[in-house]
Amino acid sequence: MAVEDLVEIKFRLADGSDIGPSKFIPSTTVGSLKEKIIALWPKEKENGPRTINDLKLINAGRILENNKTLAESRLPVAEVPGGVITMHVVVRPPLSEKNTDKPQDDAAKKGGCGCTIL
Repeated sequence: MAVEDLVEIKFRLADGSDIGPSKFIPSTTVGSLKEKIIALWPKEKENGPRTINDLKLINAGRILENNKTLAESRLPVAEVPGGVITMHVVVRPPLSEKNTDKPQDDAAKKGGCGCTIL
């Protein structure tokens, strides 16, 4: 395989820090990229991902699917020959905390309008 066939990618985290850049072959799946991100996740950061389903990878405004390869997911207009592709990483917040932090209001359960006309 020629060196030109490799795709160089860095992963931009929400705080602006990066993981990589690293080189991958075009047949690498998005799920494999997510596994690499989890393995290289900075230990000092809170709320790190536990599984590949906790992560979303975004390239040129598109959320990439786990079962697709890099070759299937790439957008030619978003790439510069010989350049590094930046993919944004979004971590899904844990669901258990989301459900217990917010007490539910009785008014929200009833539905309907809360408007007052004077």
